[in-house]
Amino acid sequence: MSLLRSLLYAAIFYPGTVLWVLTGLVATLLGRKPTLAVVLSWADFHHWLTKTVLGIRLHVEGTIPSGPHLIAVKHQSMFETLEMVRLSHLPVIVMKKELSDIPLFGFMTRRYGVIPIERTAGAKALRAMVAAGKAAVATGRPVIIFPEGTRVRVGSTPPLKSGFAALYRALGLPVVPVAVDSGRLWGRGFVHGSGTITFRIGTTLPAHLPRHDIEAQVHAAINALEC
Repeated sequence: MSLLRSLLYAAIFYPGTVLWVLTGLVATLLGRKPTLAVVLSWADFHHWLTKTVLGIRLHVEGTIPSGPHLIAVKHQSMFETLEMVRLSHLPVIVMKKELSDIPLFGFMTRRYGVIPIERTAGAKALRAMVAAGKAAVATGRPVIIFPEGTRVRVGSTPPLKSGFAALYRALGLPVVPVAVDSGRLWGRGFVHGSGTITFRIGTTLPAHLPRHDIEAQVHAAINALEC
């Protein structure tokens, strides 16, 4: 059953995404607000699809506060990247540069508002990320970062990448840590399971903590659902 559900999900989601991207390209001609509305509707579409077709229910513990924050999210699957767009209402997202370079889709992401990171560029990438982050904060939107740098398997708790501390120090924003357990149902393979995925939104951490303290607290909070 999981295989059939996953096949149906893919058959609807990926062609549907092409239509959303094309719609978004038209929306970019009308300004930022129409573009954001298209992206939010795409995230809502994906939420409906995962619930209806895959049988995935989302359980959220806590609330994302309003206003500019740096939101640090555990990353186990594609699921949380789209769900966080809904839950934090159109954040600017730190993402790998390869995604923002995809024809048409990449253009849409840049118009929406992302901070592309070239992970092999070292210090140059950190400087570019900080500059883009400051520009994002000026818009009043929250910024999402996946501080482990990439998707990890269930039970894996790697140290945070240096980009998190650099962005935290430069932006001077409180941090909202978010733990997820999506990898139980949504791994790296094609087949997705059904059931409940939990997002646990931790206590907001203040700005300007020493690096060791903020990294330790965020690391503990985003791994709160690990077995």
